[in-house]
Amino acid sequence: MSLIDKLNWRYATKKMDPSKKVPQDKLDRILEAIRLAPTSSGLQPYEVLVVSNREILEKIKPVAFNQSQVTDGSHLLVFAAWDDYTPERINKMFDLTNQERGFTNEGWENYRKMLLTNYPPRGPEVNFAHAARQAYIGMSAGLIAAAFEEVDATPMEGFSPDGLDDILGLRGKGLRSAVIVALGYREVGADWLVNLKKVRNARADFITEIK
Repeated sequence: MSLIDKLNWRYATKKMDPSKKVPQDKLDRILEAIRLAPTSSGLQPYEVLVVSNREILEKIKPVAFNQSQVTDGSHLLVFAAWDDYTPERINKMFDLTNQERGFTNEGWENYRKMLLTNYPPRGPEVNFAHAARQAYIGMSAGLIAAAFEEVDATPMEGFSPDGLDDILGLRGKGLRSAVIVALGYREVGADWLVNLKKVRNARADFITEIK
């Protein structure tokens, strides 16, 4: 199938087959797509926790409104955004870039100074919201990669961030949960959504070309 065919194949799976596990090679490629996703200023201000421990998933399920995909899926991806932009975090990514590229650049260093001047003073809530938006870019890359691998994926905002943060100890790591994605395989006979037509706005109603 082409990529468009696979995007038509995918849907937010409602019932996953708990007996089927996503192979490690497919999982690795999905995670690598997330890692390679673009982020603002290249800061990559979030981390991804891959949860497959059944006891932990059972603890997460109640704070995710008992959605069955949490425990029936093969893996749960938790996108945890930075709780703030700090000078240490900004400098770490700029230093890593200089190290990996093997040189420094005046324009790049001026850009570093601009971020250091403007980002930390905005405050934690503004900065977390910005970091969370970057996490959503990574999630989108993961959803597309999962479709390419023919792995079902269900993105979910329906959970208690505070509850999930407590279970995974995220606040102590300077992180806050932004969105979660269950990975697995659809249980065709038990999912009411599986055979329904995908509905999207018509191209003419959705896309405006300005030439």
